[in-house]
Amino acid sequence: MNTFQSRRIVVKVGTSTLTYENGRVNLRNMEKLCKVLSDLHNSGKQIILVTSGAIGVGVGKLKLPERPTETRYKQALAAVGQCELMFLYDKFFGEYNNSVAQILLTKDIVLNEYSKQNVVNTFQALLEMGIIPIVNENDTVAIDELIGANFGDNDNLSAIVADLVGADMLIILTDIDGLYETDPRKDPDAKRISRVEHIDDHIREMAGGSGSNRGTGGMSTKITAAAAATSAGINTVVMAGDDPAKIYKLLAGEEIGTIFTAVEGTI
Repeated sequence: MNTFQSRRIVVKVGTSTLTYENGRVNLRNMEKLCKVLSDLHNSGKQIILVTSGAIGVGVGKLKLPERPTETRYKQALAAVGQCELMFLYDKFFGEYNNSVAQILLTKDIVLNEYSKQNVVNTFQALLEMGIIPIVNENDTVAIDELIGANFGDNDNLSAIVADLVGADMLIILTDIDGLYETDPRKDPDAKRISRVEHIDDHIREMAGGSGSNRGTGGMSTKITAAAAATSAGINTVVMAGDDPAKIYKLLAGEEIGTIFTAVEGTI
């Protein structure tokens, strides 16, 4: 896989990368991410950012002791957190002279051919104008995702967006540096798998369960997203988001995280 030649890149960032354990925004990490993506954008690459974190940021902003379980409160926190997220993205990207745009999606929009085409047209116009689209699911109206029945913590959404925009590559940033043969949190000798040519049941079994207590996704949703993206001819990488500068090494050809190669004949 020649990652260096990737021009249109979708980057998905999770709640665990954007926030601390206490739910407050990890400003240093978020600023680093925006700096790296701005630099890649300046180099001529087209960047689309799919972000999680609205509910988590809402919890932190309101200084709540824990994430609520009732759907209507999750929706309210998503509304608060999304506002804060976009404020911070606009601020950080703006510091590097780049403009951003917010796109909130729901599954019914993507499934409807007419509205889907309108979304594609909007993405294309933004990219042509040199604007970085920032995508999230519209949690204030789409409760399916909040109860685990829609896109799936934006991992699957990122694969859908990558397909919609005709991306060359999907990078999923998370709290672990790739897929391991066993759970590295439990097994200190766990070995990372640097490259996956084919996603089968064995790979899915390695993915295990859910992720951090601040998000709703886990490695299993990332494998599902990788399967969808690679089937659409899009090379996919799952890597740690604690040091966004590693994206440079990835695009230079180093084997960072776990690389899922696109299915042959689909590009």
